[in-house]
Amino acid sequence: MSPASLPRLGLGTWQIKGDNAYRAVRHALEVGYRHIDTAQLYGNEDQVGRALRDSGIDREEVFVTTKYPQRTPGGETEALTASLRALGLERVDLWLMHFPLKSPEDNARVWDRFSVASTGRADAIGVSNHSIEQLDALVAATGRAPAVNQIRFNPALYDPTLVAAHRERGILLEGHSPLRRPTLTHPILTGIADRHRASSAQVLLAWHFAHDIPAIPKSVHVERITENFGALDVRLSESEVSAIDALGKM
Repeated sequence: MSPASLPRLGLGTWQIKGDNAYRAVRHALEVGYRHIDTAQLYGNEDQVGRALRDSGIDREEVFVTTKYPQRTPGGETEALTASLRALGLERVDLWLMHFPLKSPEDNARVWDRFSVASTGRADAIGVSNHSIEQLDALVAATGRAPAVNQIRFNPALYDPTLVAAHRERGILLEGHSPLRRPTLTHPILTGIADRHRASSAQVLLAWHFAHDIPAIPKSVHVERITENFGALDVRLSESEVSAIDALGKM
């Protein structure tokens, strides 16, 4: 999966439940978001699905990701069936293994079953929270590489070697928790934000986009959801990107 096929910006829905999840997703879709990220563990797939239906937006225009909370091999088919039922969809665009199992052998067995269970019901499959070592073990055992690895990513965690390692393997790195660090009041961020007449959050997201890394910030606040969408219009210079890169070395 290339950066072009996964929308650069999505709405993360971790820890958002009930009506809050419904309202956040509805507002995000109204603003223009076309990627919604959920998971079976989040307990909000039904509200995400209801918001998608009520939005009136054609299903083909919205990229939907959900995740399977594997614990031991088995149950993959049933889990995807349950997610699709809750979402009210016939397929998802991306289905992720939410966490790696401690045993590489068990992780590989899950990936094998996961791949089979996804046939015809998920357009692409990937993983979340996997290290490069875990990705390599998975591919070595099964011969199949995930399309995506969704991991915590922000300037404080920036590691060009990690970014390059994903690209060398043809695995798209997607960032969750993109606004967590550094703080939005960091002088590097506020200085760049002032020059662009943008917010620090928009600058952080624009930094992800400059590295071709899709990001899924989470919020239940309509003004912040709207603000984050504005990051798509922010273009950072090479020197500004480098200045933010350097925050990962501090």
